[in-house]
Amino acid sequence: MSSPETLPPLVVVAGATGTGKTALSLALAEALAARGVAAEIVSADSRQVYRGMDIGTAKATRQERARFPHHGLDLVDPDVAFSVADYSHYAAQALAGIAQRGAIAGATAVASATTVALLVGGTGFYLRSVARGLAVDELPWDADVRTALEEALFEDGLPALVAELHRIAPTRAAAIDLRNPRRVVRAVEIARLQGDVPLPEPRGYGRPVLWLGLQVEPAALRARVRARARAQFEAGLVEETRALVARFDSSLPSFTGIGYAEALGVIEGRLSLDQAIAQDARRNVLFARRQATWFRREPDVQWLDATSELPLQEALAAATDYLAT
Repeated sequence: MSSPETLPPLVVVAGATGTGKTALSLALAEALAARGVAAEIVSADSRQVYRGMDIGTAKATRQERARFPHHGLDLVDPDVAFSVADYSHYAAQALAGIAQRGAIAGATAVASATTVALLVGGTGFYLRSVARGLAVDELPWDADVRTALEEALFEDGLPALVAELHRIAPTRAAAIDLRNPRRVVRAVEIARLQGDVPLPEPRGYGRPVLWLGLQVEPAALRARVRARARAQFEAGLVEETRALVARFDSSLPSFTGIGYAEALGVIEGRLSLDQAIAQDARRNVLFARRQATWFRREPDVQWLDATSELPLQEALAAATDYLAT
């Protein structure tokens, strides 16, 4: 656990896909800046770490990133495995840098007495590893086991690994996204080495954390997801995917992600554009339900209605109160 001096104040902006987390984080950063508080944004999205995967992961645009410092984007190529432990280590370094810049600003500038980190994303495990200090280093790993599982994934497919996970670690199987090959491989690896044991106890962030959550009524979220799927394809998702598979093997787990699998279907002639958009939307709706289930287990989240006129005002009020304590 780090000391408060080496950690910035942390505001989590969580929520399922399509709830408007990026837009709120940018608006909140702008509102805080108007009050003399600098903000830096740390992405907590397991797909936004991949370089070149921009449209399908709904990354903040270059113009949006120019407004405030962003971290956690474009860390590795799509053919590189990136675990929650990798993310946890990266985020710790990013947060230490934010804290240092905040300390310097506080000592030299009256207008910027502190710098706050906004941890923004829908990957619950990433959020938990940072904001609750999940001891991911305590989870076992073995290079030989991982290699064997990667080979099994390629040869036998994801359903075989999911079946094994249900058999040897039903508790863990119930707690992860079984459609995500990377997480299933990691869960089976841990289960083979350690059995069906609970995750390590969180160690804490090191200072108080403000958790904000965005939620949208299901019918409205479905409409948002459908509109976003069409917008991403119209923005060039097929062309982005075509450029990526020209450089990387299309069988990589990163290309099973929502949007890229559908775009690949269009490229290979298996799906029409309309079919791809519909399938993208269906998968995202199911994904959002799983995310919502995960976030319901998180304590101390202040939930905001993303479709109301007040989420920014409520988020700003909560952040202002938090920073004053």
